[in-house]
Amino acid sequence: MSNTVDAGMPEIEDFAALLEESLQGKPSLERSVATGRILAIENDIVLVDVGLKSEGRIPLREFIDEGDAPNLHVGDEVEVYVERLEDNNGEAVLSREKARREEAWENLEQAFKKDERVTGVIFGRVKGGFTVDLSGAVAFLPGSQVDIRPVRDITPLLGTPQPFMILKMDRNRGNIVVSRRSVLEETRAAERTELIANLKEGQVLQGVVKNITDYGAFVDLGGVDGLLHVTDISWRRINHPTEALQVGQSVEVQVIRFNAETQRISLGMKQLEADPWEGVEAKYPQTTRFNGRVTNITDYGAFVELEAGIEGLVHVSEMSWTKKNIHPGKIVSTSQEVEVMVLDVDPTKRRISLGLKQCLSNPWEAFAETHTVGAELEGEIRNITEFGLFVGLPGDIDGMVHLSDLDWSRPGEEALADFTKGDNVKVKVLDVDLEKERVSLGIKQLTSDPMESATGGSAVKKGSVTTCIVAAITDGGIEVTLAGGDLKGFIKRSDLSRDRSEQRPDRFAVGDKVDAKVTQVDKASRRITLSVKAREMEEEKQAMKAYGSSDSGASLGDILGAALAEKEAAKEGGEDEAAPAEAATAEAAPEEEAEAAAEEPSESGDEDKKDS
Repeated sequence: MSNTVDAGMPEIEDFAALLEESLQGKPSLERSVATGRILAIENDIVLVDVGLKSEGRIPLREFIDEGDAPNLHVGDEVEVYVERLEDNNGEAVLSREKARREEAWENLEQAFKKDERVTGVIFGRVKGGFTVDLSGAVAFLPGSQVDIRPVRDITPLLGTPQPFMILKMDRNRGNIVVSRRSVLEETRAAERTELIANLKEGQVLQGVVKNITDYGAFVDLGGVDGLLHVTDISWRRINHPTEALQVGQSVEVQVIRFNAETQRISLGMKQLEADPWEGVEAKYPQTTRFNGRVTNITDYGAFVELEAGIEGLVHVSEMSWTKKNIHPGKIVSTSQEVEVMVLDVDPTKRRISLGLKQCLSNPWEAFAETHTVGAELEGEIRNITEFGLFVGLPGDIDGMVHLSDLDWSRPGEEALADFTKGDNVKVKVLDVDLEKERVSLGIKQLTSDPMESATGGSAVKKGSVTTCIVAAITDGGIEVTLAGGDLKGFIKRSDLSRDRSEQRPDRFAVGDKVDAKVTQVDKASRRITLSVKAREMEEEKQAMKAYGSSDSGASLGDILGAALAEKEAAKEGGEDEAAPAEAATAEAAPEEEAEAAAEEPSESGDEDKKDS
C-alpha cells in the first residue's frame, strides 16, 4: 500500500512543476485581448477556452448586436478580453464587449494618425453635445460639431451611421472627441468647386433654405449659397420671405445672375412660373369692374390684388367722392375684399390704376341735379380754416364759403370770428364744379349788395357831394362811412382842404360829419374815394357863376371887386345886404391863396373839368 502511494506522489508534483514551468515561459494574458475557442453555449452563457488553467464564462448578449439574432457555434474562434486569469471559483474572467472596445481603440488610433474618417452612430444626448458609438468605443460629439449650421432637431440623425473625424483622443482617460461638421465642410468644399465650375445663368437647381432675412433668403445649393431676393420669390406681393419660406425647406430655384469673380449667385423662384402680366391689357380692360383683396396700405393709397401676381393701386384721390385728405387706412383695411374699376393699364411699367369711388354713385352729380346756382339751403359748419368755412351739404359733401363771401362791408378775417364749428348757417350756391368736385357757397349773397343799392341811386355817384362820418384817422387821411354806414370811403390828406394849412387829418375827430365830393367808385375793390378839396373848388365855381363870371375871363380879384361894388351899391340904395356880402367875403380866400390854389394841380379838379 505504502509503496503505491510513495510511487504516485512524485508524479503529481512533477505535473504541477511542469505546468508552472510552461506558464512561466509565456507572457501573461491578463488585461489583454486573446483568441479563444467556444467550447459550449449553455442558455445565455458562452463557455470560452483561451488556453488558461480554466475556461471563462461570457454572457451571450455580449456577442450579439442590438436587434440581431445570435450567430455563434461551438468551435468558433472569438476575440475576448482577459480581465483576470481566475476568479474565486478558479475560472478565467473574460469579456467580449471589452475585447471589441479594445479592438475599436486600435482601429481608431490608426485612423486618427492617418487623419481618416470613422463611422459612428449617435445614440444619446449629454450636456453640451451627444454620445457616439464608434464600433464599441464611446465618443463625445460637441453640439457645435454636429452640422455646418445650427440644427434644431437632431432626431433624424439618431441611430443612423454617420461619418466623423476624430478631433482628439486619449486612451488612458478613455476620451474621444469627434466632429461631423468637419466631414461636411470637406464634402461641401469639393461640391462647391464642382458646382462653381459648371454653374451658368438660367440653370435650375435644388436647394435648401439656409437662412431668412427681411430682404430675402439664402439657399444652400450644395457647397455654395445663393440669394433669393424677396421680389423673386413669387409674382404675388410678399411683404416678408417667411410668408412663403421656412428654414430647412427644399426649393427649386433658377440662377438669375452669376458673378464668377465675386461668386455671388442671384436666384429666383417666380421665374419658373408663367408671368401673369402677359396679356394683362386684354384681361383687364379699362372701365371694367373686378373684385380684389387689399394687400397693402400706404400714405398715398392702397394696393389691391386682382389675381396672384397682379396688383393695382387705388390712389387716395380715387378712394372716396367726399373724404378728402384722409389716410387710406380709414377707408379700407388689409385683407378686405373690395370692388374696383380699372382706370388705366401700363403693361410696360407693370402698373394698373384702380378706382374705388367709381363703383359708387357720385354725390357731386346728384347735388348738381338737385341744387342749381342761386339755390339757398342750410348746413352745419364742419370746419373753419384761414381761408373760409366748410359747410356740410346733402350727399355728405362739403361746400366752401370763402372769406370774401362772408360779409359785404367787413373784412373776411373779422367776419370769420362770428362763426363757430357746429353752427348751422344759411348759404347760397354760387358755383358747382363737377370736375374739381367743388361747391362754392356764399353767405353775404343772401342779402343785397349795399354798394349796388347805394351807388345805383343819386346819393353815391362819381361827382356827387355827400355827407360822411369820420370813422378813423390815419397819417395819410381819414376813413369815413356813408350811405347810413353801409359803405366806407377814404379822403386823402391832400384832399382834406383846398387850403394847405388845413390839410391835416388831426383837425378831424371820429364822429365828425364831413361834406365831400365822390371822386372815384371802384365796385370791384369796393373802394370809394372822396375829396373835400374838390367840393370846395366846385362851390367856388358855383359862386363864380352866380356873379356872372366865367372860368376863363375873370380872376378871383375881379370877383371880389365886383362883390365889394355890389355891397357899396346896396348901402347907397338903402338895402341891407351886408350879410350876404360878408358871407361871400368870408367864403372867398385871399387873392394870393386863391391864385396859388388855382395853379396847384388837383386830381379831383381835373376830373371836374372832364365832367363839365
